[in-house]
Amino acid sequence: MDEMNKKEMEKQVIESYQNDEKMMILIYAQWCINNNLDPVALYEKAYPGQSKNNTLVETLELTVSKEESEEIGDPTLLNILQVFGNDELAFAVQEEIEKREK
Repeated sequence: MDEMNKKEMEKQVIESYQNDEKMMILIYAQWCINNNLDPVALYEKAYPGQSKNNTLVETLELTVSKEESEEIGDPTLLNILQVFGNDELAFAVQEEIEKREK
C-alpha cells in the first residue's frame, strides 16, 4: 500500500469514528430529553471541570421533542456509551435510571 492510500484510509477511519461519535452523542442527548433530563447538566456531572462539549451543544439542535422521538432503551444507551469509553457518563446515566426506578 503506498503512502497516499494509507493516509486516505486513515482519514476515512477518523471520519467514520467522528461520525459514529456524533451519533452516540445524539442518542445520549435524545435519551436525556426523553427522560426529562438536561443533557449538558448530566454531562457536566459526569465530567466536572471539563470544558464545554461543543459537539454536544451542536447536537442538541438535532434532537426532537419527547413526543416525536422513538424510544431509546436504557441498555442501548449504556452499551453505546461504554463502547466509546464514556464510562463516567454511563455511570451518571445509570444513577439517573436508578433514581427513576425508585
